[in-house]
Amino acid sequence: MICIGARFDDRITGRLDAFSPNSTKIHVDIDPSSINKIVHVDLPIVGDVAHVLEDMVRIWRASSFHSQPELKGWQTQIAKWRARDCLSYRHSDDVIMPQYALQRLNEAIKGRKDVYISTEVGQHQMWAAQYLGFESPNHWLTSGGFGTMGYGLPAAIGAQVAHPGALCINVAGDASILMNIQEMSTAVQHGLAPKTFILNNSYMGMVRQWQQLLHGNRLSHSYTDSLPDFVKLAEAYGAKGIRVTKPGELDDAIQEMIESPEPVLFDCCVAQLTNCFPMIPSGKAHNEMLLPDEATDEAVANAIDTAGKSLV
Repeated sequence: MICIGARFDDRITGRLDAFSPNSTKIHVDIDPSSINKIVHVDLPIVGDVAHVLEDMVRIWRASSFHSQPELKGWQTQIAKWRARDCLSYRHSDDVIMPQYALQRLNEAIKGRKDVYISTEVGQHQMWAAQYLGFESPNHWLTSGGFGTMGYGLPAAIGAQVAHPGALCINVAGDASILMNIQEMSTAVQHGLAPKTFILNNSYMGMVRQWQQLLHGNRLSHSYTDSLPDFVKLAEAYGAKGIRVTKPGELDDAIQEMIESPEPVLFDCCVAQLTNCFPMIPSGKAHNEMLLPDEATDEAVANAIDTAGKSLV
């Protein structure tokens, strides 16, 4: 296992004593204090990743290891894993599934080189990573594990300033977008045209999902029945608002959003109680990952045991 700049926090390792116990671990990091901090590794390498990887690739190409017959069994196992649809979900003709909304957005922007995607924080952030394709570096702007709700709209505005002719899309949730919604006035004032694609489920979705899994579905302050009308809000800022409530409306509305010369708030009303999978429940190992086709009500209810709950 070759680990490049890994922090090895609990989101990465799962249950520490079950984290890839039989592998030989190589950890490359520019910070020596990160080596063996959480996971003991067999070969620590302190250095600049760009230089280390260049050397590793050169050694790999000069070796015969990659052609050894022993690899075939491992490659067969990988093929079996890849054959499983770990992003499956149940489509609906009546209600927009958030995954489907992003698939349609991805289809609309596929092949374009001038697309910059930013995100806020939450389920939509995970789904954006899963369903939007990225082929070029520096076109994916997200706060990652920092979890800074409100990051996405300013990031999209910044990308638009740097790339005036590009298509800059902020994938947002109905809660996160309200953290910095006032920056719509910045976009309008400076003649910028970022598009904010809101997956609106009336919940702080990631919070609700954890409350469901961790706290017996006892919801606390994760539902909002007094959200603003995002179309009117966009118009109040001098921007454009679009609302979609049915799957069949998505393609035309997304195209309208892309072609609009002004900033857009795209209010995509999605299924409210959809959970984001795959996920590794707290206190579990990677091979206990919960996949969509295993996420029955009983499995979800028992996904996190008492020891796992104490970690959160």
